[in-house]
Amino acid sequence: MTAEPLEIHLEERDLARSLRDDVRTGLTAQPKWLPPKWFYDARGSELFEEITRLPEYYPTRAERAVLVERADLIAELTGAKTLIELGSGSSEKTRLLLDALSRRGTLGTFVPLDVSVSALRQSTADIAAEYPQLRVRGIVGDFTRHLGRLPAGGRRLVAFLGGTIGNLLPDERAAFLAAMRAALEAGDWLLLGTDLVKDPAVVVPAYDDAAGVTAEFNRNVLRVVNRELGADFVPADFAHVAHWDAGREWIEMRLRARRPVRVRVPELDLTVDFAAGEDLRTEVSAKFRPAGIATELAAAGFATERFWTDPDGLFGVTLARAE
Repeated sequence: MTAEPLEIHLEERDLARSLRDDVRTGLTAQPKWLPPKWFYDARGSELFEEITRLPEYYPTRAERAVLVERADLIAELTGAKTLIELGSGSSEKTRLLLDALSRRGTLGTFVPLDVSVSALRQSTADIAAEYPQLRVRGIVGDFTRHLGRLPAGGRRLVAFLGGTIGNLLPDERAAFLAAMRAALEAGDWLLLGTDLVKDPAVVVPAYDDAAGVTAEFNRNVLRVVNRELGADFVPADFAHVAHWDAGREWIEMRLRARRPVRVRVPELDLTVDFAAGEDLRTEVSAKFRPAGIATELAAAGFATERFWTDPDGLFGVTLARAE
């Protein structure tokens, strides 16, 4: 079966407007910030794939270990007819769920949602070829804005993997989980991947690898702003910083000005000054405790049915049911 035509709820002009709004708001804030979604142009996506293979970067391997061990049980518990993946990318780990649900014999439809038309077109074509028995229906959208566009009906399992929920600030997480619950029916399922609190000596190197790949990935956001908005950032003027915030239990990725820097963004008619040593925050990646995950899910209307970790207890996967 071939993949269905993509259902598009996010046009190029929407992305362009969103970038302009984010850059104007973030670069005029104190402290300055840019959201991590702008890392992921074609080059940024390549760099992130490289990061997932680095020895320091444990989350991808740890989450995959959980799914290898538990995918068949997830299929048994959910009996899902429709699998929905948020922020699907290449859907690599999701193939473990597709295989398990296919073995179980319940799955009929796979719905990946992603902001990238090109990535989604490729991944839906690949999955349709690999799983010809499935209906593959890709949705171009933003998981913070378009959950109401998810297809209704059947027993649905929504997979939100990779620890991506940790990129949302606490209020944003609460809003996201509430919107997720509103988009589901009682009895539907959510499979949530969360990086766990651990020794900073393990966490920090995952965001500051010896080979410098994460540093290049971090600075890529400046190249995106240069290309799309005509800015004149010199990426080498900014050092990559990975900071562990023990109070909030999250890692912050920052770009720190090595010297006084003045940046012009012609498309926004904006000039931005950085003092030497001033930081631009580009990502928050929250780490979680099992009780906290269950509490946040319960507040949004989900009951935790199962919680699993990899053998080293680095990463958690929660299966929760919409109440």
